[in-house]
Amino acid sequence: MPAAITTRNMDDAFFMAQALEQARKAWDLGEVPVGAVLVKDGRIVAVGCNQPIGAHDPTAHAEIMALRAAAQVLGNYRLPGCDLYVTLEPCAMCAGAMMHARLSRIIFGASDPKTGACGSIINLFAQEKLNHHTEVVSGVLAQQCSTLLKDFFAQRRQMAHSKPGEVQ
Repeated sequence: MPAAITTRNMDDAFFMAQALEQARKAWDLGEVPVGAVLVKDGRIVAVGCNQPIGAHDPTAHAEIMALRAAAQVLGNYRLPGCDLYVTLEPCAMCAGAMMHARLSRIIFGASDPKTGACGSIINLFAQEKLNHHTEVVSGVLAQQCSTLLKDFFAQRRQMAHSKPGEVQ
């Protein structure tokens, strides 16, 4: 039996589509295409896209960029009542920042079997000894998120194998 379509599901799909737009911006910048959108009370407060290469900053993941921007907009490093939509399952660094921000929900698209800290490798949010527990929702627009990443890396491999001056 198919899952019931709810307003929350529709909102999740809408906001994940916005995160995909941010991921495309990261691609245009030459970054791994990951995008994030932070939402409070049904409105977008902040967005972020991957920028570690261009910013020369290993912490400039899409999630961190959105958290930083939201904290400035809301005037608080704590972000209770906020949901973060991200196209790729967050890593441990980003999950830790999300815990400190006290997000209500994290919604991600594609799973990350290499560094995912929301269930793929470890689920930091399920660790009972940690003091904040954020709801994790996975698989929202997973196919679109995964395809964008696969296409990006396929293009990178193709570019690496092309020889200068060769017509493709």
